[in-house]
Amino acid sequence: MLRKTPLLAAFTTLLAAPATAQSLDDFTGFYAGAQLGYASVDTDIGLDGSDWIGGILFGYDYDFGDWVIGAGFDYDWADVDIGGAATLEDVWRVKVRGGYNFDNSLIYATVGYADAGTDTLGSSDGWLGGIGYEYRIRSDLSIGAELLHHEFDNFNNTGVDVDATTLQFRASYRF
Repeated sequence: MLRKTPLLAAFTTLLAAPATAQSLDDFTGFYAGAQLGYASVDTDIGLDGSDWIGGILFGYDYDFGDWVIGAGFDYDWADVDIGGAATLEDVWRVKVRGGYNFDNSLIYATVGYADAGTDTLGSSDGWLGGIGYEYRIRSDLSIGAELLHHEFDNFNNTGVDVDATTLQFRASYRF
């Protein structure tokens, strides 16, 4: 029990003190973090499914004052049963975003490329578009949410069109 006290004190000190001198309204720099949310998958043949989804993210933003642009990569693990025909196992995305910076908040739109993998139908690529919000808690920590719509036409040459919507909550460490 006594050995845990110095470790606990060091951990709480690290969380209490900002790691950088960057201001809260400056979004320029690299970030990495995690996300957790919900995915809803629909097909044009009536097979649907929904479940939890979550993963990792990283990227870079550049702040032009009131406007921010950036690029990022997400990878999510999933276990979404799609009507018993397949299970969505993972999704990865490469995307760009642009938005308006006010105070320590950023509201943005995003578009990009996505690839979805299943257990029985292989994987297929598509596109995504969405909106998001990010709030800087500290100079090195932000939280937010992102709503994305994905389209996978003719999934892996099966003739089936797949749409997916995800809503995820995100936490990022900025450095």
